[in-house]
Amino acid sequence: MPREVASELAPTGVLRAAINMGNFLLVTGKSPSGDPEGVSPDMAREIATRLGVPVKYVPYARPGELADDAEKGLWDIGLIGAEPQRAAVINFTAAYCEIEATYLVPAGSPIRSVAEVDQPGKRIAVTARSAYGLWLENNVKKAQLLQFDSADAALKAFDTEKMDAYAGLRPGLLAVAQARPGSRILDGQFTAVQQAVGTPRKNTAGAAFLRDFVEEAKKSGLV
Repeated sequence: MPREVASELAPTGVLRAAINMGNFLLVTGKSPSGDPEGVSPDMAREIATRLGVPVKYVPYARPGELADDAEKGLWDIGLIGAEPQRAAVINFTAAYCEIEATYLVPAGSPIRSVAEVDQPGKRIAVTARSAYGLWLENNVKKAQLLQFDSADAALKAFDTEKMDAYAGLRPGLLAVAQARPGSRILDGQFTAVQQAVGTPRKNTAGAAFLRDFVEEAKKSGLV
């Protein structure tokens, strides 16, 4: 392995892997020692093994906060959804996992398709700075997009303010719908979140290594 790769991805002798703890699909829990467990931590650990260094997890409650720190030297790789705003400061691999994003509509809603949501007078609740929220921010043209600091806050507003739709990842919406009798998850998707591995943009050799690693991981069945 070129020395440049290790010096970019593990300049302290340890791979500092930033993990989005809010993604319950890719971070499924914590070990007895407190380290995150799941697909994302497993990917980071394998990258560290390839580099021949220990891994140190740097947990973040929200992906936006992880992206904010990309140029602060606090982490070496980050595992979050790739999207254009984040790509301004993070060099991403291809996706190793795609997750559908769609809408939940309340009981009695006349809305039947994703296309019917972005219409005048409609209000959409979404978690601010999520990958799918950023997509909606750039693409919703007619409806009113209301962004909240957390999924809990967005859901509370959806319920109490009688909003027309709540945006989220399809797997997570299943539990949300079960707690709201009569609500429906719309078929189809408005986008698919591209879960990827990223490194600060200055790490060009490291980024090339990560791209090759992800392609190999997909072919080998690691992910």
